[in-house]
Amino acid sequence: MSNSPTPSVSGPTIAARLATFVADLTPQQVPAAVLERARHLLLDAVGIAHASTHYDFAHRSLSAMTELSAGAGKTPVIGLATKLSMRDAMLMNGILIHGLDYDDTHAAGVIHATASTFPCALGCTAQAGLDGEAMLTAYVAGMEVGTRLASVAKGGFHQVGFHPTGLIGAFACTLVAGRLFGLNPAQLAMAQGITLSVASGSLEFLQDGAWTKRMHPGWAAVAGLTAATMARHGFKGPDRPYEGRFGVFNSYLGPLAKDCDLSLATADLGEVWELAKVTVKPLPACHFTHACADAAAILRERHGLRVADIAAVRALVPAEVVKTVCEPVATKKRPQNSYDAQFSIPYAVATALAKGRFGLTELDDAALRDEQVLALAAKVEYEIDPDSPFPTYYSGEVVVTLNDGRELRHREHINRGAADRPISNADVERKFMDNMALVASAGRAARVRDLVLAIDRDCAAIDIQRALAARG
Repeated sequence: MSNSPTPSVSGPTIAARLATFVADLTPQQVPAAVLERARHLLLDAVGIAHASTHYDFAHRSLSAMTELSAGAGKTPVIGLATKLSMRDAMLMNGILIHGLDYDDTHAAGVIHATASTFPCALGCTAQAGLDGEAMLTAYVAGMEVGTRLASVAKGGFHQVGFHPTGLIGAFACTLVAGRLFGLNPAQLAMAQGITLSVASGSLEFLQDGAWTKRMHPGWAAVAGLTAATMARHGFKGPDRPYEGRFGVFNSYLGPLAKDCDLSLATADLGEVWELAKVTVKPLPACHFTHACADAAAILRERHGLRVADIAAVRALVPAEVVKTVCEPVATKKRPQNSYDAQFSIPYAVATALAKGRFGLTELDDAALRDEQVLALAAKVEYEIDPDSPFPTYYSGEVVVTLNDGRELRHREHINRGAADRPISNADVERKFMDNMALVASAGRAARVRDLVLAIDRDCAAIDIQRALAARG
């Protein structure tokens, strides 16, 4: 297939090929190591969802979802005692998994695919009366589709203001829901066409730290469920949602559509497993900030830096991330809320230089008002990194100029957690236990861990759903 987003028609459409892959995938076709990593990605998501229940955004979201469910809900929610309608529970679970910006990322696609595909798979598998193996297989299928489709754009969606986690996640969730509800390949292909009219996700939250990004993955799950259900009942959608004249890439990317590589949408399906390349976050912030934050912490430790000794700081970042974590400059240097801080190179670098760490406590209100950190953040300027390997890696380099004129620098060319520098499964388990400690006893955390790591071993999905919820 050519690199044009509107190729000549020859052979099955992308939607048809993805539909066939998803419909035909069996658990036996997925390598054991990929299934093991999949279980750990789910564990990471479950831990983050529990931790999110500690924060105000979760409870305000729950209030809204409870009102929408109007007391008719029967579906448990991760980490909470409230039951919602299936669709509202999907949305709520997505908010919880993505709400702390601590969830996994596929680098080439720049997409948080688990945050949408897992809530969709969990809800649909339970509704269909299937087991954990069916859920895990559908989740893997959705991850393979979502990461590939997002990779087609080569990071372009962020440049034009769209969030691929919501936008592309909807197509992955459509196939997850469709598979679990027994759609045939023709129906699965049609469902993707329907998704084209319900997929969304704006990056305008970057201007003021709004909460809307938190709902993108869950909304993708809702969109996928809706599209798959409509297709199952014979509703018709466009045949070419990807390569069409007004397909997702042409419509959403505009002039950048010329840079797309549509062949990536179906490349090596069933042979190369993109899920194995998904990276787990070591820091609760936008992945684009991690390398610079780590570089700053290393400089502080290596040279015994004190804030009072620092005259100026430069952060070298990939050109593609500037709109996300460096601009607008005023709110990046003085975040107005935790979400501003999670998407701020100046704040991440200043925090790491001042404290040697960047964790959830560095997003509390008191931390955001720390005048020493804010004064240092005001000294942090960004430059385009001419040697950036983006999007293969989210590199970062920090250069500190001291009051005596000396210049200290450190580069993290491969960000921690990248496919070539992975967070191990043991690390994921430690991160899970740390997140659970915010809201649950060590005993409950261990029980949930053991359940998730055996999720595909003769357990009904409805029982998994119930076990992940808090007791009322």
